[in-house]
Amino acid sequence: MPQKRHELSDIQWQILQPHLPKNSSKGGRPWKDHRPVINAILWKLNTGAQWRDLPERYGPWQTIYDRYSHWRKLGLWDRLMSVLLGELRKRGMLDTESFNIDATYIRASRSAAGARKKGIPTVAQTNRRITRQAAPEGAMARNCTF
Repeated sequence: MPQKRHELSDIQWQILQPHLPKNSSKGGRPWKDHRPVINAILWKLNTGAQWRDLPERYGPWQTIYDRYSHWRKLGLWDRLMSVLLGELRKRGMLDTESFNIDATYIRASRSAAGARKKGIPTVAQTNRRITRQAAPEGAMARNCTF
């Protein structure tokens, strides 16, 4: 069967498979095979589509989302990324000279988000409210061109 776009190749699957969780013997419903689930997650992340728009060949979208979310909470995706980077490094395919991942973020200040700055009046506080009585006074002010 030809490999579909955004899906794992056999070599990629052989690298990932040993690092994926096994089915629990504690009871409950056993997990379906991980490979189609990961393929579905890759499809979703590559296309940017909604979870509900997953192709039917992957199974119910809720199953895919639940597994993705569960693995995210367990930190599995971070561990898989470490495994993949280690594999690339071992094969000499990782160029650390041009490799740059920045996981930091810059928090905007409250004022950048529209919060009121201390000691500086807002526009609403500086502008006089125009009322029926204030309108003629404003029109007849000395610097008015009326």
